Amino acid sequence: MKFITDFGKGILIGAGCILPGISSGVLCVIFGIYEKLLDSILNFFSDIRKNFKFLFPIALGGITGVIIFSKILQYLLYKFPMQTRSAFIGLILGGIVLLFKELNKKEKFRIKNLFYLLVSLLIGIAMVYIENKSGIESIENVSYIYLLISGFLMSIGIVIPGVSNTIILMLLGVYSLYLSSVSTLYLPVLIPMAIGIIIGSIIFMKIIKYLLDKFYVQTMFSIIGFTLGSIFVLLPETQSIIEIVIAFLWALCGYYIINMLNV
Repeated sequence: MKFITDFGKGILIGAGCILPGISSGVLCVIFGIYEKLLDSILNFFSDIRKNFKFLFPIALGGITGVIIFSKILQYLLYKFPMQTRSAFIGLILGGIVLLFKELNKKEKFRIKNLFYLLVSLLIGIAMVYIENKSGIESIENVSYIYLLISGFLMSIGIVIPGVSNTIILMLLGVYSLYLSSVSTLYLPVLIPMAIGIIIGSIIFMKIIKYLLDKFYVQTMFSIIGFTLGSIFVLLPETQSIIEIVIAFLWALCGYYIINMLNV
């Protein structure tokens, strides 16, 4: 049962690699596995059997999620944008509630911690604005070195919760190329990007791990702020009371799913 649950989490984490405005790191935080994931990857060889058992279903689900959702998400966001966006908002809000509960167990709430949350929230909202206003969509004749660098910078959005992969790739002009390459499994693009992602992920995971070890509460409140900021890119367009009610019900579905997966 735990394998299936972790596999399901992995699928949604994989979806975070391609869902506009959402990072994989946000979904890891929502599912309550972010810190454990960092530890298992960075200290993989200290206990190979244990770490492999934890990482394998998540990694398998992640790969599945990237491949499946590259097509399915495009379809859902095109055909059912309100329902899809609302469900992800429910996922995010439900995860933040669970995260606050875990934080409260480790340290009592202090007003000063809201500073870190508010600053990161404002940065998150600014990034949403940049993504919406960005006019850079694609570039031609991309070299392997450029793809490797793009993958390296994309890893920031994978590792750091609240930093959207799509913003980074759109600014670099390779988002459309990345999305089409994933959906068709075009290896000449995916391999150099994957190398960059692996190198970047290790570096940025070490940085985040250091911050969590030294400044745990401040870092977690900053992560929550970034995560809240990602909601603004998902807000659905509603034109009537009925649509608002429907959006709310789908958000409740997302909230229910996160509580089911948080086991």
